[in-house]
Amino acid sequence: MKKIVLLAWLILGMVTLYGAGDLHMFSVPNADGKINATVVEKTLEANGFVIAANSEMNGPFVKQFGQSDFTQFNLLTAFHKTLSVSLVKSHPDAGIFIPMGFGIYQRNGDKVLHVSVLTAQAMKKIAGFDAPEFALIEKEVLSTLKKALPGAKITMSETSLPAEGTLLTRYVRSSDAASWASDKENTEMLIEEGLKPAGFVLSNFTDYNFILNEGATPSPFDFYDTYSICKLKVIYTVAKTRPEAAVFAPCTLMVYKKKDSNEMVMGFPGVYNWMSSAHVTDTDGKAALMQAQKDFEEVLKAATE
Repeated sequence: MKKIVLLAWLILGMVTLYGAGDLHMFSVPNADGKINATVVEKTLEANGFVIAANSEMNGPFVKQFGQSDFTQFNLLTAFHKTLSVSLVKSHPDAGIFIPMGFGIYQRNGDKVLHVSVLTAQAMKKIAGFDAPEFALIEKEVLSTLKKALPGAKITMSETSLPAEGTLLTRYVRSSDAASWASDKENTEMLIEEGLKPAGFVLSNFTDYNFILNEGATPSPFDFYDTYSICKLKVIYTVAKTRPEAAVFAPCTLMVYKKKDSNEMVMGFPGVYNWMSSAHVTDTDGKAALMQAQKDFEEVLKAATE
Protein backbone atom coordinates (compact mmCIF):
# COMPACT_ATOMS: atom_id res chain seq x y z
CA MET A 1 0.00 0.00 0.00
CA LYS A 2 2.84 2.41 0.87
CA LYS A 3 4.44 1.69 -2.50
CA ILE A 4 1.19 2.52 -4.31
CA VAL A 5 0.81 5.79 -2.41
CA LEU A 6 4.44 6.71 -3.12
CA LEU A 7 3.97 5.96 -6.83
CA ALA A 8 0.85 8.13 -6.91
CA TRP A 9 2.75 11.04 -5.39
CA LEU A 10 5.58 10.62 -7.87
CA ILE A 11 3.15 10.64 -10.79
CA LEU A 12 1.42 13.73 -9.38
CA GLY A 13 4.79 15.44 -9.06
CA MET A 14 5.68 14.65 -12.67
CA VAL A 15 2.34 16.02 -13.87
CA THR A 16 2.92 19.19 -11.88
CA LEU A 17 6.46 19.56 -13.26
CA TYR A 18 5.67 18.95 -16.89
CA GLY A 19 2.08 20.20 -16.97
CA ALA A 20 2.82 23.73 -15.81
CA GLY A 21 2.06 26.55 -18.18
CA ASP A 22 4.32 29.24 -19.64
CA LEU A 23 3.01 32.17 -17.60
CA HIS A 24 3.15 33.13 -13.95
CA MET A 25 -0.22 34.63 -13.01
CA PHE A 26 -0.62 37.06 -10.09
CA SER A 27 -4.13 37.91 -8.88
CA VAL A 28 -4.63 40.47 -6.11
CA PRO A 29 -7.84 41.92 -4.59
CA ASN A 30 -8.23 45.47 -5.93
CA ALA A 31 -11.84 46.59 -5.52
CA ASP A 32 -10.75 50.17 -4.81
CA GLY A 33 -8.37 50.26 -7.79
CA LYS A 34 -5.46 51.53 -5.69
CA ILE A 35 -3.06 48.92 -7.11
CA ASN A 36 -2.09 49.77 -10.66
CA ALA A 37 0.70 49.59 -13.22
CA THR A 38 2.50 52.53 -11.61
CA VAL A 39 2.83 50.53 -8.38
CA VAL A 40 4.39 47.66 -10.34
CA GLU A 41 6.64 50.03 -12.29
CA LYS A 42 8.03 51.76 -9.20
CA THR A 43 8.68 48.45 -7.43
CA LEU A 44 10.53 47.07 -10.44
CA GLU A 45 12.66 50.21 -10.65
CA ALA A 46 13.52 49.92 -6.96
CA ASN A 47 14.67 46.33 -7.41
CA GLY A 48 17.21 46.45 -10.23
CA PHE A 49 14.96 46.71 -13.29
CA VAL A 50 15.01 49.33 -16.05
CA ILE A 51 11.57 50.34 -17.31
CA ALA A 52 11.37 50.59 -21.09
CA ALA A 53 7.69 51.59 -21.34
CA ASN A 54 4.46 51.58 -19.36
CA SER A 55 1.66 52.05 -21.87
CA GLU A 56 -1.95 52.58 -20.75
CA MET A 57 -4.17 50.98 -23.38
CA ASN A 58 -7.73 51.90 -22.35
CA GLY A 59 -7.49 55.33 -23.96
CA PRO A 60 -6.35 53.93 -27.33
CA PHE A 61 -8.98 51.14 -27.10
CA VAL A 62 -11.81 53.63 -26.60
CA LYS A 63 -10.47 56.04 -29.21
CA GLN A 64 -10.11 53.43 -31.96
CA PHE A 65 -12.80 50.88 -31.07
CA GLY A 66 -15.31 52.90 -29.08
CA GLN A 67 -15.08 50.84 -25.88
CA SER A 68 -12.89 48.83 -23.53
CA ASP A 69 -13.61 45.71 -21.50
CA PHE A 70 -11.18 46.85 -18.79
CA THR A 71 -10.87 49.36 -15.99
CA GLN A 72 -7.10 48.86 -16.26
CA PHE A 73 -5.01 47.50 -19.11
CA ASN A 74 -1.30 48.30 -19.27
CA LEU A 75 1.59 46.97 -21.29
CA LEU A 76 4.69 47.31 -19.14
CA THR A 77 8.13 46.33 -20.46
CA ALA A 78 11.34 46.13 -18.44
CA PHE A 79 14.67 44.34 -18.12
CA HIS A 80 16.99 43.53 -15.22
CA LYS A 81 19.99 45.80 -15.69
CA THR A 82 22.81 43.53 -14.48
CA LEU A 83 21.48 40.05 -15.29
CA SER A 84 20.48 41.04 -18.82
CA VAL A 85 24.02 42.18 -19.61
CA SER A 86 25.59 38.80 -18.87
CA LEU A 87 22.69 37.06 -20.63
CA VAL A 88 23.07 38.96 -23.91
CA LYS A 89 26.86 38.79 -23.91
CA SER A 90 26.72 34.99 -23.72
CA HIS A 91 23.54 34.54 -25.81
CA PRO A 92 22.97 37.44 -28.25
CA ASP A 93 19.50 36.28 -29.33
CA ALA A 94 18.26 36.78 -25.76
CA GLY A 95 17.68 40.39 -26.81
CA ILE A 96 14.10 39.40 -27.64
CA PHE A 97 13.51 39.67 -23.87
CA ILE A 98 15.15 43.07 -23.48
CA PRO A 99 12.71 44.35 -22.59
CA MET A 100 10.38 41.58 -21.43
CA GLY A 101 6.64 42.09 -21.01
CA PHE A 102 4.34 42.32 -18.00
CA GLY A 103 0.60 42.15 -18.75
CA ILE A 104 -1.36 44.21 -16.18
CA TYR A 105 -5.17 44.21 -16.41
CA GLN A 106 -8.48 44.32 -14.54
CA ARG A 107 -11.77 43.67 -16.31
CA ASN A 108 -14.84 45.86 -15.91
CA GLY A 109 -16.76 44.62 -12.88
CA ASP A 110 -13.83 42.50 -11.66
CA LYS A 111 -12.53 43.25 -8.18
CA VAL A 112 -9.18 41.58 -8.89
CA LEU A 113 -6.10 42.94 -10.66
CA HIS A 114 -4.07 40.45 -12.70
CA VAL A 115 -0.42 40.45 -13.78
CA SER A 116 1.09 37.93 -16.20
CA VAL A 117 4.79 37.30 -16.89
CA LEU A 118 6.81 34.63 -18.69
CA THR A 119 8.42 31.73 -16.84
CA ALA A 120 12.11 30.90 -17.23
CA GLN A 121 11.14 27.69 -19.02
CA ALA A 122 9.05 29.66 -21.50
CA MET A 123 11.95 32.03 -22.24
CA LYS A 124 14.18 29.00 -22.80
CA LYS A 125 11.62 27.46 -25.15
CA ILE A 126 11.10 30.64 -27.16
CA ALA A 127 14.79 31.50 -27.48
CA GLY A 128 15.78 27.94 -28.33
CA PHE A 129 18.56 27.70 -25.73
CA ASP A 130 19.02 27.57 -21.97
CA ALA A 131 20.95 30.07 -19.86
CA PRO A 132 21.32 30.35 -16.07
CA GLU A 133 20.24 34.00 -16.27
CA PHE A 134 16.70 32.97 -17.26
CA ALA A 135 16.14 31.37 -13.85
CA LEU A 136 17.89 34.24 -12.07
CA ILE A 137 15.75 36.85 -13.84
CA GLU A 138 12.63 34.82 -13.09
CA LYS A 139 13.60 34.75 -9.40
CA GLU A 140 14.03 38.54 -9.34
CA VAL A 141 10.76 39.10 -11.20
CA LEU A 142 8.75 36.91 -8.83
CA SER A 143 10.37 38.41 -5.74
CA THR A 144 9.66 41.93 -6.99
CA LEU A 145 6.05 41.24 -7.96
CA LYS A 146 5.41 39.75 -4.51
CA LYS A 147 6.59 43.06 -3.03
CA ALA A 148 4.43 45.08 -5.41
CA LEU A 149 1.36 42.86 -4.94
CA PRO A 150 1.28 41.69 -1.30
CA GLY A 151 -1.37 39.06 -0.68
CA ALA A 152 -1.58 38.11 -4.36
CA LYS A 153 -2.56 34.58 -5.35
CA ILE A 154 0.14 33.14 -7.60
CA THR A 155 -0.75 30.44 -10.11
CA MET A 156 0.47 29.03 -13.40
CA SER A 157 -1.33 29.36 -16.71
CA GLU A 158 -2.72 26.33 -18.48
CA THR A 159 -0.32 23.87 -20.08
CA SER A 160 0.85 25.42 -23.34
CA LEU A 161 -0.58 24.25 -26.65
CA PRO A 162 1.66 22.73 -29.35
CA ALA A 163 3.27 25.53 -31.36
CA GLU A 164 1.83 26.00 -34.84
CA GLY A 165 4.95 27.71 -36.17
CA THR A 166 8.46 28.93 -35.37
CA LEU A 167 8.61 30.65 -31.98
CA LEU A 168 11.60 32.86 -32.87
CA THR A 169 11.43 34.63 -36.23
CA ARG A 170 14.97 35.49 -37.31
CA TYR A 171 16.51 37.28 -40.32
CA VAL A 172 20.20 37.66 -41.21
CA ARG A 173 21.88 39.93 -43.74
CA SER A 174 25.55 40.31 -44.60
CA SER A 175 27.42 43.26 -43.13
CA ASP A 176 31.16 43.67 -42.69
CA ALA A 177 33.51 45.94 -40.76
CA ALA A 178 33.63 48.49 -43.58
CA SER A 179 29.89 48.84 -44.15
CA TRP A 180 28.09 47.99 -40.88
CA ALA A 181 27.43 51.62 -39.88
CA SER A 182 25.68 52.47 -43.15
CA ASP A 183 23.99 49.04 -43.23
CA LYS A 184 22.61 49.68 -39.75
CA GLU A 185 21.31 53.12 -40.65
CA ASN A 186 19.67 51.95 -43.87
CA THR A 187 18.17 48.80 -42.38
CA GLU A 188 16.70 50.49 -39.33
CA MET A 189 15.36 53.36 -41.45
CA LEU A 190 13.55 50.84 -43.67
CA ILE A 191 12.15 49.06 -40.62
CA GLU A 192 10.85 52.28 -39.08
CA GLU A 193 9.39 53.45 -42.41
CA GLY A 194 7.65 50.11 -42.92
CA LEU A 195 5.99 49.90 -39.50
CA LYS A 196 3.37 52.66 -39.71
CA PRO A 197 1.85 51.72 -43.12
CA ALA A 198 1.44 48.17 -41.79
CA GLY A 199 -0.40 49.44 -38.71
CA PHE A 200 2.39 49.00 -36.17
CA VAL A 201 3.28 51.44 -33.40
CA LEU A 202 6.82 51.88 -32.07
CA SER A 203 6.37 52.30 -28.30
CA ASN A 204 10.03 52.24 -27.29
CA PHE A 205 13.57 52.12 -28.67
CA THR A 206 16.58 51.00 -26.62
CA ASP A 207 20.21 51.51 -27.57
CA TYR A 208 21.24 48.48 -25.54
CA ASN A 209 24.87 48.71 -26.63
CA PHE A 210 25.13 51.86 -24.51
CA ILE A 211 24.34 49.77 -21.43
CA LEU A 212 26.65 46.95 -22.53
CA ASN A 213 29.51 49.46 -22.77
CA GLU A 214 28.97 50.74 -19.24
CA GLY A 215 30.67 47.66 -17.74
CA ALA A 216 34.32 46.96 -17.07
CA THR A 217 34.71 45.22 -20.44
CA PRO A 218 33.61 46.74 -23.76
CA SER A 219 30.59 45.44 -25.60
CA PRO A 220 31.20 42.54 -28.01
CA PHE A 221 28.81 44.22 -30.47
CA ASP A 222 29.25 46.97 -33.02
CA PHE A 223 25.65 47.84 -32.18
CA TYR A 224 22.70 46.31 -30.34
CA ASP A 225 19.27 47.95 -30.64
CA THR A 226 15.85 46.75 -29.54
CA TYR A 227 12.45 48.04 -30.65
CA SER A 228 9.18 47.58 -28.76
CA ILE A 229 6.49 47.21 -31.42
CA CYS A 230 2.75 46.63 -31.11
CA LYS A 231 -0.38 46.58 -33.22
CA LEU A 232 -3.43 47.94 -31.41
CA LYS A 233 -5.98 45.81 -33.26
CA VAL A 234 -4.12 42.64 -32.26
CA ILE A 235 -3.96 43.57 -28.58
CA TYR A 236 -7.61 44.66 -28.46
CA THR A 237 -8.88 41.56 -30.26
CA VAL A 238 -6.83 39.04 -28.28
CA ALA A 239 -7.63 40.74 -24.95
CA LYS A 240 -11.30 39.90 -25.46
CA THR A 241 -10.59 36.27 -24.61
CA ARG A 242 -6.93 36.10 -23.44
CA PRO A 243 -5.79 39.31 -21.72
CA GLU A 244 -2.86 37.43 -20.16
CA ALA A 245 -1.34 37.35 -23.68
CA ALA A 246 -0.39 40.98 -23.02
CA VAL A 247 2.88 39.50 -21.76
CA PHE A 248 3.88 39.29 -25.45
CA ALA A 249 2.99 42.90 -26.24
CA PRO A 250 4.74 44.99 -27.29
CA CYS A 251 6.86 42.56 -29.24
CA THR A 252 10.61 43.13 -28.88
CA LEU A 253 12.58 43.25 -32.13
CA MET A 254 16.34 42.86 -31.70
CA VAL A 255 18.80 44.20 -34.28
CA TYR A 256 22.49 43.57 -33.67
CA LYS A 257 25.92 42.86 -35.14
CA LYS A 258 28.78 41.21 -33.27
CA LYS A 259 32.24 42.69 -33.78
CA ASP A 260 33.67 39.33 -34.87
CA SER A 261 30.86 38.62 -37.35
CA ASN A 262 30.00 39.66 -40.90
CA GLU A 263 26.27 39.34 -40.25
CA MET A 264 23.53 41.64 -39.00
CA VAL A 265 20.83 39.76 -37.10
CA MET A 266 17.17 40.68 -36.63
CA GLY A 267 14.64 38.65 -34.67
CA PHE A 268 11.42 38.73 -32.67
CA PRO A 269 9.12 36.26 -30.85
CA GLY A 270 6.57 35.09 -33.41
CA VAL A 271 2.81 35.24 -32.85
CA TYR A 272 2.80 31.47 -32.43
CA ASN A 273 3.89 32.15 -28.85
CA TRP A 274 0.58 33.93 -28.20
CA MET A 275 -1.34 30.92 -29.51
CA SER A 276 0.75 28.36 -27.67
CA SER A 277 1.57 29.98 -24.31
CA ALA A 278 -1.58 32.09 -23.89
CA HIS A 279 -4.03 29.69 -25.55
CA VAL A 280 -5.27 32.10 -28.19
CA THR A 281 -7.58 29.81 -30.16
CA ASP A 282 -10.55 31.97 -31.19
CA THR A 283 -10.94 32.71 -34.89
CA ASP A 284 -10.72 36.50 -34.64
CA GLY A 285 -7.69 36.45 -32.36
CA LYS A 286 -5.75 34.01 -34.50
CA ALA A 287 -6.61 35.90 -37.70
CA ALA A 288 -5.37 39.19 -36.23
CA LEU A 289 -2.16 37.53 -35.02
CA MET A 290 -1.41 35.78 -38.30
CA GLN A 291 -1.92 39.00 -40.25
CA ALA A 292 0.48 40.78 -37.88
CA GLN A 293 3.08 38.04 -38.36
CA LYS A 294 2.76 38.32 -42.14
CA ASP A 295 2.99 42.11 -42.08
CA PHE A 296 5.98 42.16 -39.74
CA GLU A 297 7.86 39.58 -41.81
CA GLU A 298 7.28 41.65 -44.94
CA VAL A 299 8.74 44.73 -43.21
CA LEU A 300 11.87 42.81 -42.24
CA LYS A 301 12.22 41.13 -45.62
CA ALA A 302 12.11 44.54 -47.30
CA ALA A 303 14.80 45.77 -44.92
CA THR A 304 17.12 42.85 -45.66
CA GLU A 305 16.82 42.69 -49.46
